[in-house]
Amino acid sequence: MDMVRRVTVLAGLLVALGALSTVILGAVFGTIFFAITVAYVLYPVRERLINRGLGRRTAAAASTALAFVAIALVILPVGIVLYVRREQLFSLLQTAPEEVTIQALGTSYTLTIGEISAEAAEVGESLALSIASSTPALGFKFFLFVLLVYALLVRPDDVAQALLRPIPREYHDIVIALHERLRATLYAIYVLQAATSFGTFLVAFGLFWALGYEAAFSLAVVSGILQFIPIIGPSVLILAIAGFEVTVGNTTGAIVVTVLGLVLIGFLPDALIRPQLASLTAKMPGSLYFIGFVGGILSIGVVGVIAGPVVVGLLAEVGALLADERYSHLSTD
Repeated sequence: MDMVRRVTVLAGLLVALGALSTVILGAVFGTIFFAITVAYVLYPVRERLINRGLGRRTAAAASTALAFVAIALVILPVGIVLYVRREQLFSLLQTAPEEVTIQALGTSYTLTIGEISAEAAEVGESLALSIASSTPALGFKFFLFVLLVYALLVRPDDVAQALLRPIPREYHDIVIALHERLRATLYAIYVLQAATSFGTFLVAFGLFWALGYEAAFSLAVVSGILQFIPIIGPSVLILAIAGFEVTVGNTTGAIVVTVLGLVLIGFLPDALIRPQLASLTAKMPGSLYFIGFVGGILSIGVVGVIAGPVVVGLLAEVGALLADERYSHLSTD
């Protein structure tokens, strides 16, 4: 009885301190979460480097450097595009017509663009000022991110043992099943989505360049980023470009960019890349992934891009485990 009471008190203390830590470390919670998920994905890379003869610290450092390069490859193109095209973006917003009338099937539709352009310009200016003012904090968070990834990769076995020790042995199979689902979900988000996004960028750059768009590189970067949004993807950009072509009277160009864009940019990368990496995915339906993605962003912001699909994936796994457990009990009765 004393042992049960002692374990209960310690469990309650652990939960209380965990909640307190979440509140105190709330400003860097997103950084810690991303570091844990990235280290999760990089663990096989670290193991492969060790098998090739590298030391534990060297393998962890090399894996962390790989994460740094991957993040730089994602952030730098976006920053370059925004910096190089800043004047064109603001001039486009300023020169946009107040209203655009579209006629289709004998009906006229009027779109008010002036107010949207003004609000977009204000949001862009405030975002630029916010990023500039928070540069020191971003630098500190990035340093914390790199340090955490390296620390987790140096001694991953210690972390696993620390997580498993408080859990009774008869529940270890559940933890392992959740671990497998988490790993598959993170691979689907990071590896599969990144590969598909890069393929989308290459195809989009070739198509926009062939169609004569001066901002082919910028449009390709945006297409690659939009590929991370499930179901919708770069189709939004294609339709926006087609709508712009319609407003300037280029109906033929709108039809061409819509057909080729939706097929080559919206469909082809998914059709070619995803089957090749299907073994890495969580085999989660696109609808569930979309719910987790959108719900995560709306609930907790940027962290929700990863946390939303992860929670949905773990929920699906627990449901499957419960169904299997229920079925096994019914079979033995």
